[in-house]
Amino acid sequence: MSHPEAGQGAPIRRVLAVIPARGGSKGVPAKNLAPVGGVPLVSRAVRECRAARLVTDVVVSTDDQAIAAAAREAGAEVVLRPAAIAGDTATSEAAVLHAMDAHEALHGARVDTVLLVQCTSPFLAREDVDGVARAVVEAGADTALTVAPFHGFVWRDAGGAVDSADPVHALAQGGAVAGAARVAGAARAGGTAVATSARVREGAVTAPARVGEGAVAATAPEGEGAVAIAAPVRDGAVTTSALAGEGAVTAPAPIGDGAVTTSAPVGETVAVAAPAAETEAAGGYGVNHDKSFRPRRQDRPQDLLETGAAYAMDAAGFRTHRHRFFGRTDLVRTDPARVLEIDDPHDLARARALAPLFDADLPHSAHPRLPSGGQTPSGALPAHDDIDAVVLDFDGTQTDDRVLIDSDGREFVSVHRGDGLGIAALRRSGLKLLILSTEQNPVVAARARKLRLPVLHGIDRKDLALKQWCDEQGVAPERVLYVGNDVNDLPCFSLVGWPVAVASAHDAVRGAARAVTTLPGGDGAIREIAGWLLGPSLDSLHK
Repeated sequence: MSHPEAGQGAPIRRVLAVIPARGGSKGVPAKNLAPVGGVPLVSRAVRECRAARLVTDVVVSTDDQAIAAAAREAGAEVVLRPAAIAGDTATSEAAVLHAMDAHEALHGARVDTVLLVQCTSPFLAREDVDGVARAVVEAGADTALTVAPFHGFVWRDAGGAVDSADPVHALAQGGAVAGAARVAGAARAGGTAVATSARVREGAVTAPARVGEGAVAATAPEGEGAVAIAAPVRDGAVTTSALAGEGAVTAPAPIGDGAVTTSAPVGETVAVAAPAAETEAAGGYGVNHDKSFRPRRQDRPQDLLETGAAYAMDAAGFRTHRHRFFGRTDLVRTDPARVLEIDDPHDLARARALAPLFDADLPHSAHPRLPSGGQTPSGALPAHDDIDAVVLDFDGTQTDDRVLIDSDGREFVSVHRGDGLGIAALRRSGLKLLILSTEQNPVVAARARKLRLPVLHGIDRKDLALKQWCDEQGVAPERVLYVGNDVNDLPCFSLVGWPVAVASAHDAVRGAARAVTTLPGGDGAIREIAGWLLGPSLDSLHK
């Protein structure tokens, strides 16, 4: 069997998920701690990242001690963000770079792939996190993001008021569109609408434009210069982009008998204006369509909306470009029904109303824990049909956690014969079984040989080992029953569908468990669990 920490088998690529979570939210005070479905937003993001199979480490970058405490409780590492990159104008990229540096310095290991995950997307799913990670780790993409199908017709009001505080605003007067710094605007020519639509997430600006049969897209990294766009205008298409330090951008677009040329030094405003003869009356105009032509939905090209939930980047490339998009960008489609970003109190109210619907499909391990007090509620025990695998800790679970040492330093432990009987019955039932232990001890290996069970021992990161084992066995973590007794089992508890504590487990472990045995570890607790799954006589599957 592969050993994730000892380097046996395929080496594990370090995939770091960074969750930026500032404390100074203006629209919704303490937004990142706001509970949705009974779980703070930051904790929901941590939960889904930790459950993703390819993610090896999760870091929350914050300047707020309350957010830090919630993140640690959810199982994330915390990097305190300095004030210089914690203000309203701070970019997510700056937070990710800082967190990646801090994580690598702490652990002495280079990150291979880095993820940016936004906790303001409350219905982010672990499958989405794995999807963007897989695009970079396995499919060869440089970057990836979550998107959702979008069929709407987008309009702008050419004569309407524009919020000057919006970093991507446009003023359209008499057919001319002026774009703010780093985003160029659009021209209207011969009845064809040309425009840019921009999305801003903490400093990143993406400006796609679709006109007729053509498409134009441009991206301007925060603080890295200006982008001017000339969109397809009947007679042809021109796409231009500028990188920081490359000076001016010129974008000609055929318009009737003349041409419009725009150029802007890096960091200055770009404006595109149509000749007066081509100007139409002020009013609404289509952004992603020509208002004079209304095709059927099935005849339109499929637009995809950036959800803002999850991004993945090759770590080395991200350090070089310092932006979330570079090289080949893969689009990871997600369920459009789950797309919601919390920016104001109305969004939060919608999320809370929808949470019972979306959270109902989550594995039990994703739901808030209810104190068990050492007792399992009636009807809450697992059945054989609920699981595909049983993973057992060793010390304190199959033993009473005591060790006897003779004068030669040899260790002796006590096990329960009833546990051996229960394990044999579980093996015959067809369930996959594994012993997973932190201790590197010959007695663990010896017990596994006697029980004819595979074993991984001497494991520092049991959660990583469990993820890899599930991948190798083709078992969904939510179909795993994991038995543990101490706090080093908690990371595994958050991954599986059935976390079970023995009666003698630490209080924190019993409180995090879905079920608790009545018997202590080393005194028949595993036999008791086998009885839950197979019936008291351990043969109910054959009746």
